[in-house]
Amino acid sequence: MKEKYPEFVDRLEAHGLLYTRVLGEDDDPSSPIGRGWKSTFLTSNKAVAEERAAKLGMKLEWLSDGVKTVMGPIPAIKYDKSRQRKIWFNSMVAAYTGWEDSRNDPVKAVTFGDGQPLPADIIYDCLKILEDECVPIPWKKGDVMLIDNLATLHSRRSFDPPRRVLASLCK
Repeated sequence: MKEKYPEFVDRLEAHGLLYTRVLGEDDDPSSPIGRGWKSTFLTSNKAVAEERAAKLGMKLEWLSDGVKTVMGPIPAIKYDKSRQRKIWFNSMVAAYTGWEDSRNDPVKAVTFGDGQPLPADIIYDCLKILEDECVPIPWKKGDVMLIDNLATLHSRRSFDPPRRVLASLCK
């Protein structure tokens, strides 16, 4: 991306990204976002949800049927001290191309940190780059995978239910 779109990457580094989602009260399996605010914040108490959101640097705006969450601006590119290099560390493409449901417009789901819209042609070219670089893993029941989240961009493909994946983060 830096070679192909240096001005875009410079702008990402300068402004970061702003993520906006509208969550209903309850989970919505038909939505790519999926979770409602109660399961996102593990509470049905709005005051507790606000405290938990604030600890994450997230702002909440309560709506009649849910909540609008605003996260950021947060860095889109980070410096990894252990590797002595910059790393692509964001959900820009996933948000822009996939956070669409009855409450959310993916184009508005992620913007530059200053609120300016992202250029669609560059986002879709980034998606193509990600697809070209993709290495699918043929999962089998009982498999365990460890991913260094700072070295490997990960995602998921569509699947046929039922499927159950347990995930955990650690340092």
